[in-house]
Amino acid sequence: MKVDVLLGLQWGDEGKGKVVDVLTPNYDLITRFQGGPNAGHTLEFEGKKFVLRSIPSGIFQGGKVNVIGNGVVIDPALFKAEVDALQTAGHNLTDRLKISKKAHLILPTHRLLDAAYESAKGNSKIGTTGKGIGPTYTDKVSRNGVRVGDVLHNFEEKYNEAITRHKEILKQYNFEYDLSELEKAWFEGIECIKTFELIDSEHYVNDAVKADKKVLAEGAQGTMLDIDFGSYPFVTSSNTICAGACTGLGIAPGSIGEVFGIFKAYCTRVGSGPFPTELFDAAGDNMRKIGFEFGSVTGRPRRCGWIDLVALKYAIMINGVTQLIMMKSDVMDSFDTISACVAYKIDGEEVTEFPYDLNDGVEPVYIEFAGWKTDMTKMQSEDEFPEEFNAYLSFLEEELEVPIKIVSVGPDRAQTIIRYEEI
Repeated sequence: MKVDVLLGLQWGDEGKGKVVDVLTPNYDLITRFQGGPNAGHTLEFEGKKFVLRSIPSGIFQGGKVNVIGNGVVIDPALFKAEVDALQTAGHNLTDRLKISKKAHLILPTHRLLDAAYESAKGNSKIGTTGKGIGPTYTDKVSRNGVRVGDVLHNFEEKYNEAITRHKEILKQYNFEYDLSELEKAWFEGIECIKTFELIDSEHYVNDAVKADKKVLAEGAQGTMLDIDFGSYPFVTSSNTICAGACTGLGIAPGSIGEVFGIFKAYCTRVGSGPFPTELFDAAGDNMRKIGFEFGSVTGRPRRCGWIDLVALKYAIMINGVTQLIMMKSDVMDSFDTISACVAYKIDGEEVTEFPYDLNDGVEPVYIEFAGWKTDMTKMQSEDEFPEEFNAYLSFLEEELEVPIKIVSVGPDRAQTIIRYEEI
């Protein structure tokens, strides 16, 4: 059995959590392979709304095992808050969630370092979530990290060494802070982590594959935020692409099966960085308002714009996407005209390949479609799709050369239309 991968193709916030929840009944094991609490996967069902940060989105479907893989970074304090909220809502995680010993821990001082680094950048800020993700991955790469498995032996020594090193760095930035409250919540989180089964996840996942169990790997953020292939330096600190599932779970490339690529019918971005199709007019404001485009973790308003097919084709190529899933189609229900960027104009030349530097000199080239002007939120099958929406779908499938097999017409898990049964 292969490992199917589900990931975002834009700048994050595509709706991955909802789709994982919808697909979970088809799988035995749901895994997270990168990122940390900077991700916010929102799920809505039965009149309730949940935001998951580190816990895989398959947690709500009973009888399914969820694994936090080695490529994830975990903030114990935020993890405990997430666990407490879910258990208060009646979701017992003890038997459903396992944590990789090789996952790295976000220390209290990592969050302080994140704030200090961003402050020092002034007008060149990346626009991080301030959760300490970057400094944690930095320590991981520089071989100074503290891992989940360390809680089982020599933990105090490793923790103190890391904290002392971080304090010396903070001195250089003249950064003022109070560590006591952060540490209190952090150590309470460590005790929470200890209540879960800590595993050698690479063995666990590969054993599941050998046993012909169906495994789904869930990514965080989006392809355009990948540390190598995103709009550098305005990116996250991990590999958000399909290849990240191999290193973030310890599986071989040959173990990858279907690659589900998720995108919105339009485009959004949070934080700083280039965004060629960004809108600064009423259309952009309407997308933000109708789609409730505010960060599920930070609450920051998202920048909104038309769909970018140059970037989307690039993301499909990098990930080897086999099936597409379009989210938030309903947000476009009231628009008279829908635009799609099919090329960039750079220095007067029209290009269709994603460039090395996505700077301010990139001008989008658009084509327009008639809007469908229909409320799609109550639709239950594609037979109900308006003609104009079908035209938009057909155009996208022809341009992207990958079938769009799922269309989302609202935030609830029930507002999901599967166009082909062989999902």
